[in-house]
Amino acid sequence: MSQKQLRVVQWATGNIGTRALRAVIDHPDLTLAGLYVHSDAKEGLDAGALCDRDAVGVKATRSIDEIMNLGADCVLYMPLQFDLDEVCRILASGANIVTTRGEFHHPPSMPTAIRDAVEAACATGGTSVHSTGSSPGFISEAVPLVLSSIQRRLDHLAIDEYADLSQRDSPGILFEVMGFGQSLAEFAQARLDHVKANFGPSLQVLADALGLPFDSVEASGELAAARSDVTIAAGTIPSGTVAAQRITISGMRDGRELMRFRPTWYCTTDIDADWDLHATGWHISIDGDAPLDIEMRFPFPLERMSELSPNYTANRAVNAVHAVYSAAPGIRTSLDLPLIVPVLS
Repeated sequence: MSQKQLRVVQWATGNIGTRALRAVIDHPDLTLAGLYVHSDAKEGLDAGALCDRDAVGVKATRSIDEIMNLGADCVLYMPLQFDLDEVCRILASGANIVTTRGEFHHPPSMPTAIRDAVEAACATGGTSVHSTGSSPGFISEAVPLVLSSIQRRLDHLAIDEYADLSQRDSPGILFEVMGFGQSLAEFAQARLDHVKANFGPSLQVLADALGLPFDSVEASGELAAARSDVTIAAGTIPSGTVAAQRITISGMRDGRELMRFRPTWYCTTDIDADWDLHATGWHISIDGDAPLDIEMRFPFPLERMSELSPNYTANRAVNAVHAVYSAAPGIRTSLDLPLIVPVLS
């Protein structure tokens, strides 16, 4: 079904942003209005050249003023770092935002100053902002909401994410940010806080929707070491250093865990822990009066992971543009929007 033609700006062209840019160019009901990049090397290049498409006549720019003057309907905001001033300026200008950053999943748990500033910008511009993606987003909100529609009692919901990172050629992220290849110690609190901030709000949205709000959200982490030296796409993980990690985000209610999101990220299956290391994908189990056990796996070889996996996040954001554009001004969650249904080309 055809929708209103919307003018969209792609903000940043990293792994996810490049896929989103390509999807906008190919979308029958979206027109690429502008492209913001952070790199000097990309400035001035045609957008098509940055995402394996023919020239489209839109040049990449590093000028925020130029982007603000486009009068776009929506900005697909996908930078590595969140910038409150940028976000507020975009929203106040009259452009809506769909972002794969996780700051806006659950407004009540946002820092008050940030929430108030964003809401004020939305009121000024008559705009809305929405956080989404594959995880968090699709797997931690959209899918559980559908599955819960056949429940009348929920005792426990568990979402397990598995990711084999052995073919991911991102040494900075794997070794410096995530800590693979480092000596085993207690799980860094900053790392736990980061994952909790990303996935906890998504679980809170779900709990609120079901009328079962949490008393607290807790996080814990476990590390496992490589049994021998292992070479992965990003480099070498020496024997005895971190080769797998498992983080548990628990939504607590009445003294027990009601919901759980637990990512298990690993670079080899040859580790010194007896963990269930499924193939990359998700496992959802629901205990209630209509129990469910669901496995969702990525049906392609690891060699294609870097090629295909970014689509899971980028596509949902692109597909949400029209819903966010039509939403009432403010920070909009999955509960505020209709079911995201794509118009395919």
